[in-house]
Amino acid sequence: MTDRPLAGLSIVVTRPRDQSRGLAASLQALGAEPVVLPLLEVAPATDQAALQAFVKRAANCRLLIFISPNAVHYGMAALHRIADGVRVAAVGQGTAKALRKLQVEQVVVPAERFDSEGLLALPELQQVAGWDIAILRGDGGRELLGETLAARGAKVEYVTCYQRRKPALDAEAWLAARPDVITVTSSEALAHLWQGLGETAVLLARTTTLFVAHPRIAAIAQSQGWRQVVTVAAGDDGMCAGLVAWAAQHRK
Repeated sequence: MTDRPLAGLSIVVTRPRDQSRGLAASLQALGAEPVVLPLLEVAPATDQAALQAFVKRAANCRLLIFISPNAVHYGMAALHRIADGVRVAAVGQGTAKALRKLQVEQVVVPAERFDSEGLLALPELQQVAGWDIAILRGDGGRELLGETLAARGAKVEYVTCYQRRKPALDAEAWLAARPDVITVTSSEALAHLWQGLGETAVLLARTTTLFVAHPRIAAIAQSQGWRQVVTVAAGDDGMCAGLVAWAAQHRK
């Protein structure tokens, strides 16, 4: 049992399908029965002309900030490389890892808190007056990062390099999964679950443990009425470690 600590647990993975494979494989290796039911899908940005226009002036930036691994995937596909003299930052370790896989080695990234607040607290982002900064992200999102850097004197530009889509949700598929645990890694995904499943979401909130990757998501879940919410560290490793610890306690 020790090498399969999640044996017998049905765990729903809600990331976009292409990004679910790694976590699903890790869960399966730990003995779980992963069920992939995406709450969001990711696609290239609608306005490719705007993205290509940014690419032509990207070398003029002092700093590029990548919000997510998706921003790295789609942003670097357009940029191809980071121009000499342009610094790079990432909100979280998963994003930094995605950059390093593309040979972007020098990445400013928080060591502990993996969000806009964590990045803004770093010494490297305190004195940015006069900098041209581009924030590469999906369509929309929190404005805190850009607003704070602008207040510090930077000229900030948002660059949309991908879009998030909300797939239709099949309540029967969710009920058929009979999940012990649902994993959610974004507040937008959680909102779509609640809106898209209706009464089924209410039932799940009463009977299923929800694992989330940030306290902000946990607060939203609790406001929706989820009875059992567990917050874990970011990334696949954080999710798996949290699940293993929970399962050990749960089985006692």
